[in-house]
Amino acid sequence: MTATTVQPSESSESETLTLAREATARAVRHLLSRQDEQGWWKGDLETNVTMDAEDLMLRQFLGIQKPDVLAAAARHIRSQQGADGTWATFHGGPPELSATIEAYVALRLAGDAPDAPHMAAASAWVRDQGGVACSRVFTRIWLALFGWWRWEDLPELPPEIIYFPAWLPLNLYDFGCWARQTIVPLTIVSAKRPVRPAPFSLDELHADPRRPNPPRPAAPLASWDGAFQRLDRALHLYRKVALRPLRRAALRSCARWIVERQENDGCWGGIQPPAVYSVIALHLLGYDLDHPVMRAGLDSLDRFAVWRDDGSRMIEACQSPVWDTCLAVIALADAGLAPDHPALVKSADWMLAEQIDRPGDWSVKRPRLASGGWAFEFHNDNYPDIDDTAEVILALRRVDHPQPDRVASAVRRGVRWTLGMQSRNGAWGAFDVDNTSPLPNRLPFCDFGEVIDPPSADVTAHVVEMLAHEGGARDPRTRRAISWLLAEQEPSGAWFGRWGTNYVYGTGSVVPALVAAGIPASHPAVRRAVRWLESVQNEDGGWGEDQRSYPDPEWMGRGASTASQTAWALLALLAAGERESKAVERAVGWLAATQEQDGSWDEPYFTGTGFPWDFSINYHLYRLVFPLTALGRYVSGEATGARPRRT
Repeated sequence: MTATTVQPSESSESETLTLAREATARAVRHLLSRQDEQGWWKGDLETNVTMDAEDLMLRQFLGIQKPDVLAAAARHIRSQQGADGTWATFHGGPPELSATIEAYVALRLAGDAPDAPHMAAASAWVRDQGGVACSRVFTRIWLALFGWWRWEDLPELPPEIIYFPAWLPLNLYDFGCWARQTIVPLTIVSAKRPVRPAPFSLDELHADPRRPNPPRPAAPLASWDGAFQRLDRALHLYRKVALRPLRRAALRSCARWIVERQENDGCWGGIQPPAVYSVIALHLLGYDLDHPVMRAGLDSLDRFAVWRDDGSRMIEACQSPVWDTCLAVIALADAGLAPDHPALVKSADWMLAEQIDRPGDWSVKRPRLASGGWAFEFHNDNYPDIDDTAEVILALRRVDHPQPDRVASAVRRGVRWTLGMQSRNGAWGAFDVDNTSPLPNRLPFCDFGEVIDPPSADVTAHVVEMLAHEGGARDPRTRRAISWLLAEQEPSGAWFGRWGTNYVYGTGSVVPALVAAGIPASHPAVRRAVRWLESVQNEDGGWGEDQRSYPDPEWMGRGASTASQTAWALLALLAAGERESKAVERAVGWLAATQEQDGSWDEPYFTGTGFPWDFSINYHLYRLVFPLTALGRYVSGEATGARPRRT
């Protein structure tokens, strides 16, 4: 579809309102058409080609490579290659070394010749960047599985870590849940050091094939890096003297930990990386491919595959049906869909059935807390998250359900669980309580992305908004969270966005929450946020922020306009009472002008965040649900959506 030809103009409010109503109606129709018959919504979750490359390397390692899968995955990987022969980790991003290496290896597996122009360009760039030796640890682990890298040259990760008590630094629960689920199987891989026959050489990816891993000077002993480098050396020595009975017992305990956390759909944590490493680890411990655990795990990975019309195959790192569904319900309700509309009732039924009623890993820190949260995925009972729980409650309260007592009971359990997951500083992380140890990020093994789960402004804001709508704005726990949010505001007036890109997302989350909780629009913090948003609005009327804003402050609030980020800014401005401002009028005009004829928006840019800078996400439904929410609130005049209610 091509975008409509309407362009933002100097229009009156009535003309802008007409455009907003028309755009809202189109978006409502389109979103309703995408609902699954079971009641849920799910958009594609696009990340980068390392997911596809590692899927192919897994199949090569296990000996289950299929020609049609290999060809389809290679077609997708080639489509993502830049003109300079490299691969990036987000749309329009700079070349990334590890992604380029993994994509190159995957295409070699698919039969692409190393002297083909697109391959030669990639390998030349890799060599210019220092070769494989400069790639991240996880890339070199994959290469070590085939003898393309020496296991001795990788950081050591002993399985005995499984026995560390919760009070000991660097125990498993010092790591965020996603890292924890990855580390346990990797301790098995690290202990076993398997090598499968390499189907070809990769000398062309080394700056000097004679010395693929040139020595580097150690960091000063007095520094954190230096201390942990020495610790890694000690762990390599420990490997040689580790008691064999203890090592065997630790491997068995790790295997039991992994199997106990396999979900009903066969996956682990609902995300691809832990599932891949868990399958490898269990296979190394003797689980054959026909074992029910292995069969279920491999089947779950197949369900992460998105087959395109052109015959290509993309692997999702995760699937987001609960998140997409609650956001879709909020969008439709705020756009004026009747609260008893069959689509909303059906979605509420589906969400109610997804509430988790058993303990998970979070229970280690909160053993007496009753469960009641929601997860992100179809099946992930071990790891409900606070963000989804808050938004599901906000969504359920917008639905006029024929069984109101059932909804009220679910909401009460969700609120109780969420309050019980509040961290000491008054804020909330995504999955765990007080997961703030600085040590895990210092490990040589952890050189890719965030491995802890500290409280964030966006998650805390969503909880505050939910508690306010549940009549808890004056609750001392809510007030502590508000105080924390106010203290976290940047000097610019923005808030950092942990799970969305970036300051536009953080600010778009916090301002509506503060206003919903009773902070007046005239409050200095709200005024500073408004001024910052106005200062970074693009000339075309939209907002955009590039992933480079995470490492580089110069990119803060800068980037090509996107539908989702424009909507986040618009939500904040509407909450701040700026409905009649020029900035709002221009934003509404931009959304109306860029809407596709089918009611959706085009958004190739990545506006979701897995790990700030290291792992970026393009949620394909963001481009629809957030603009619809913002336009709906603009049309209705409701600054923050649902009205508060008392429980």
